[in-house]
Amino acid sequence: MTAVQGTAVDVPTEDGVADAYLSRPAAGVPRPGVLLYQDAFGLRPHLRAMADRLAGAGYAVLVPNVFYRHGRSPVVELPEFIDTEARPDIFERLLPVMRSLTPDLVTRDAGAYLRWMARSPLVADGPVAVTGYCMGARLSLLTAGAHPERVAAAAGFHGGRLATEAPDSPHLVAGRVTAELYFGHADDDPALPPEEKERLEKALTAAGVRHRCEVYEGARHGFTQADTAAYQGAASERHWAALLDLLTRTF
Repeated sequence: MTAVQGTAVDVPTEDGVADAYLSRPAAGVPRPGVLLYQDAFGLRPHLRAMADRLAGAGYAVLVPNVFYRHGRSPVVELPEFIDTEARPDIFERLLPVMRSLTPDLVTRDAGAYLRWMARSPLVADGPVAVTGYCMGARLSLLTAGAHPERVAAAAGFHGGRLATEAPDSPHLVAGRVTAELYFGHADDDPALPPEEKERLEKALTAAGVRHRCEVYEGARHGFTQADTAAYQGAASERHWAALLDLLTRTF
C-alpha cells in the first residue's frame, strides 16, 4: 500500500460549510476521486482509517460530514467502540438528524462535494466514484442518479431503505444512472428486507443499469464498521475486494 496523507478540509455548500476529511497518496500528483459517504455514526477515526486504506490503493478520497447542518463532526458524542448497549441511546439522538437529510438535500450537497473535488488540484480530472455505508449506500445511489455526468461507479454496503414504497425512494433514480453499480447487502437485514432487495434488483435491471447486487451470507448490518459490535472481518475484507474491483474496472 502507498503512503497516504490525510487532511481536514472544509467544503462550501449552498447551506453552509461541510467539514470533511481528504486522504490521498503522499506523492502530490492528482489521483482519481472517490466520494465516501458515512454511516449514521458519522465522520470519526474509523471512517478516516477507511479513507486512508482506499487512498493507499491510489485514490483521492473525500469523506464529508453529511450532518454539517447540525454542527461539525462528531455531531453527537461517540464512544471509541460502539457496542450493542450503546446503540439505542446514540440512535435516539441521531434519528432526527438522519431524518432531516432529505433526498433533495442529499443531491444538492452532492453537487457541492463533486464541485469541490473537480476544483481540487489533488483530484484528477474526469469522473469520480462514490461509495457509502449503511445510510451512505442510499446517498451513493441518489448521487449517481442526480449527477450521472460525474459518477462513473457507485457502491453501497449494508445499505438500508434503498427501495421502499415511498415516492422519493432511492431506487426510483435508476433510470438516470449511467454509472456501474455494486451493492453488498447484509444478510437478514431489518433495514433492507428481502422485498426491498428484490425491488432494487428489478429496478436496476429494468433500467438497464450495469450492476451487481450480492448478499453477504451471515453478515450483519454494519459489517464493515470496525469500531462497532456489528463488524465482521471476513465480510469486510470481501467488501474491500469488491470495491477495489469496481474501481479498477471503471478508472
